Amino acid sequence: MKAEVDQEGCISCGLCTTICPEVFRMNDDDKAEAYQNPVPAAAEASAAEAAESCPVSVIDVSG
Repeated sequence: MKAEVDQEGCISCGLCTTICPEVFRMNDDDKAEAYQNPVPAAAEASAAEAAESCPVSVIDVSG
């Protein structure tokens, strides 16, 4: 499974980093990024939850 964040659409709310810190973090531009790819098997459910919870729907978790 792979996770991606559309940097241009990210509003920096930090919800994804709260739900799944194993995969998402805030970068130097204060935008969310997926720093663990592929997503570790133990974090797949929380990464999917983070994508579903994103208020601007800029997280894609697939595979």
